[in-house]
Amino acid sequence: MCRICRRLHKDCRGTWKYFQDQKRVVDYVLAYNGEEEENPIAHAKRMVYQRNLEQEGLQIETESCQRIHFVKIHVPDQVLSHYCEIMKMQMPMKKLANQDKIIMRDFSIQSTLVKLFRRPMFNFVIIDRSIFAAPEYRLLYEYSRDKPYLFNDREPNFFTPSLRIAVANFILERAYFSNNLDDKKDIGIRRLVEDQVYLDAYPLHDGCTDVKSSCQRALLLQEWASVRKWIKHQPLDHIKEYFGVKIAMYFAWLGFYTHMLIPASVVGLICFFYGLLTYRENRISQEICNDNNTIMCPQCDEYCDYWYLNSTCTISKLAHIFDNEMTIVFSIFMSIWATLYLEMWKRYSSKIQHRWGITEYCSLAEPPRPQYLARLKNIKKTMFNIATGAQEPSPPFWTKKFPSFVYSYSVIFLFILLTIAAVFGIVVYRMSLMTSRNIYGDHGSVSGKLIIFPATTAVINLLVSTILTYAYHYVAVYMTNVEYRRTQTEYNESLNLKIYLFEFVNYYSSIFYIAFVKGKFPGYPAKYNRILHLRQEECSPGGCLMELCIQLAIIMVGKQAIGAVTEIVIPWAIQKFKEFRSVLGIEAEGSDSDERLICCNQWTKDFNLINWNDRSLFNEYLKMVIQYGFITIFVVAFPLGPFFALLNNVVETRLDAKKFLLYYKRAVPQRVRDLGIWYNIMHVVGKVAVISSAFIIAFSSNFIPRLMYMHVVNPDRTDEGFVNHTLAYFNVANFEDHVAPLNSQYTNVTTCRYSEYRNPPDHESPYKRPSIYWHILAIRLAFVVIYQNLVSFVQIVVAWAIPDVPGRLQDQIKREQYLTNEYIIEQEKLKMQRGAAGGGGGDSATAYAQNGYLPSEEDSSLPPEEKLNHQRRGHDADGYLHQPLEDDFDSFQECGIVTSRV
Repeated sequence: MCRICRRLHKDCRGTWKYFQDQKRVVDYVLAYNGEEEENPIAHAKRMVYQRNLEQEGLQIETESCQRIHFVKIHVPDQVLSHYCEIMKMQMPMKKLANQDKIIMRDFSIQSTLVKLFRRPMFNFVIIDRSIFAAPEYRLLYEYSRDKPYLFNDREPNFFTPSLRIAVANFILERAYFSNNLDDKKDIGIRRLVEDQVYLDAYPLHDGCTDVKSSCQRALLLQEWASVRKWIKHQPLDHIKEYFGVKIAMYFAWLGFYTHMLIPASVVGLICFFYGLLTYRENRISQEICNDNNTIMCPQCDEYCDYWYLNSTCTISKLAHIFDNEMTIVFSIFMSIWATLYLEMWKRYSSKIQHRWGITEYCSLAEPPRPQYLARLKNIKKTMFNIATGAQEPSPPFWTKKFPSFVYSYSVIFLFILLTIAAVFGIVVYRMSLMTSRNIYGDHGSVSGKLIIFPATTAVINLLVSTILTYAYHYVAVYMTNVEYRRTQTEYNESLNLKIYLFEFVNYYSSIFYIAFVKGKFPGYPAKYNRILHLRQEECSPGGCLMELCIQLAIIMVGKQAIGAVTEIVIPWAIQKFKEFRSVLGIEAEGSDSDERLICCNQWTKDFNLINWNDRSLFNEYLKMVIQYGFITIFVVAFPLGPFFALLNNVVETRLDAKKFLLYYKRAVPQRVRDLGIWYNIMHVVGKVAVISSAFIIAFSSNFIPRLMYMHVVNPDRTDEGFVNHTLAYFNVANFEDHVAPLNSQYTNVTTCRYSEYRNPPDHESPYKRPSIYWHILAIRLAFVVIYQNLVSFVQIVVAWAIPDVPGRLQDQIKREQYLTNEYIIEQEKLKMQRGAAGGGGGDSATAYAQNGYLPSEEDSSLPPEEKLNHQRRGHDADGYLHQPLEDDFDSFQECGIVTSRV
């Protein structure tokens, strides 16, 4: 690195982000390859596109660094104010008199804990305000140049860097690169990057990362993204200022979710340690371990031999750790916890929404996607947008939207069936291994086989599900492109739903099989139920809950472990590979040439980072929501799930932060009001969890049969003899063909036992279901109904008792609205009085000129082609935004912007 570059590197105060005049900051960068033989079509598109950007008011400067050319873009303040109005941005107002009197106390988990205990106990987790200053309390209002008395828009930092990036991206997405007005698909930087007209388009990070400095990026990297800071709260307001609302909302939710896992982990550990401390006293495992005489029927056809019941001693003890008296308590707690978590999140996020000015944000006000407008270029049907108050293009429902929807989800359903088929294949594989001498033909411990066998198949299932995920993602994107999704938010939510449906089946289907299918319909030795001539799998005498625990632990913990490793390793490897391939800045060490100096700028460093796209954050949400399903739907089988999730999320938060700051290009700030479809998914998962827990307790554990035995069968009202009660007798002379052991080491075996409720062979109805079986089945079904309704009722009460918005916040919002409206009324009165005293509209014209509007028609000297360009972008010849009517429809389609006349 050259000496000048080293000095810049040490300074790191943004000097790498300016134009050559060192005054205008670089808000956005376009990169293209200028060394290869120039494609005349690509060159023409670039020239038209950049000319249109300049006509929008953007300032452009081009610099080259060997073969890569960089187009630096600066957004002047008058353009910022113009588009902030178009984009309906909530901006901080001037400080009003009496506004400090309406400040209400923030609602947060931290403040609640501080109130219950004492603040000194939590000083070590609170943000260091000497590093991350608390944001100043400012009222927010939708930006309008008609109300200059509300905003200090002449302040140097009024338009923040994230806002400048958002405006630049908004213009880049809607600028044309063709002179053909009828070709409405020739719009937007995305299309140009897809066509390789530009290699990339990205905003710049704020400074370097490998030295200690005062730039925001380095500060966040050192104080937030460091794993050593895992116990500290996150500086959410500073994250929002750097990355925008969408990414900040993700980290706010992830931090809240991680905090809510603490009580769930504590109760789960209590349940686990209770089972661990009492497993030696468990009568069921004692009966199994002390039984030296009971001979069990073979577990597979011909190759499997008889075996003693006490060979499952170890697994019966382990099963008690997860299937004990605390299981129901823990499952009820987690069902209530899921509701409490969602309600508390709505309450917590309401304060964030208000503080960030997104409470009233609506996706209907979001401009249409350029790709959506391109597909509707020949559509004449329109519909009224209630948010913008304008007519918008609308595809016909029966001929366009409905067929595309049916086609898209039909393909998605086909791939989901393919996933189920893969799981069925794994089940068949498991059943086929039952006939292998290598699995059950030796004389090893049966308990060891019952643990190793499901563990290996769980690993195979994890690998298959991971491979299917990559293939399905491409299909989901293609199918979403087929649909008519108006805004980027609608597009993202449709894609999110498709991929989550697949992931739900992909990761949960094998667990559902063990929980609700395996061992439920195996038949009996005289007549086994078979699939493809293979015997169905049976549960061990201790039940299938232990195997469910093994499967769940391997898939959940394995997925988290793989994710933690790849979280940093893959982005690091990709970024280093891009650096290795890059030829930027390859000059002799110590060269002080101007070209070398240019190559030591932020845009050259960021060029080698990984591209940020709409799905980058989606993958992070998906991992967490899948994890949420593991700890709610199947938590009965794995009480340690919340604890492992807590450990993972503590590290995940910091790794995500480090990844976004170090290895990815800076994301374009986007506005969102909440978690979108992810909240709805978690709400549905919470309902499914109640049903799943009820069925797992009723049908996969020994809770109901044991309870029935104690209160109906055994006169002593204890569970002594329960194991023998659950084992049926079978006469080995009644084996069906090709089932009895070929080379048995046991002699004189006339009777064997198997886990079923069936009559003995000497009964008048041999091997039929006894009445106790039907009584237990009725109790199981009754338990499911009672459990589901009871827990659902408690959930409804909890949801009703916790309001979505705190009462103090509602009062604060009303007070703010009143104070703002009173101030506007007062200022408008003064404005009218000044206008009356001045004699009319002269001051108004001056005000328009000061606010960046073009002069009126009679005073304008614009050439006709420039007026046409303004009209194409939704402007009048005067430079005002116009309200689209039926005959203005083509202009609306081209620009994708609809606002009222200013």
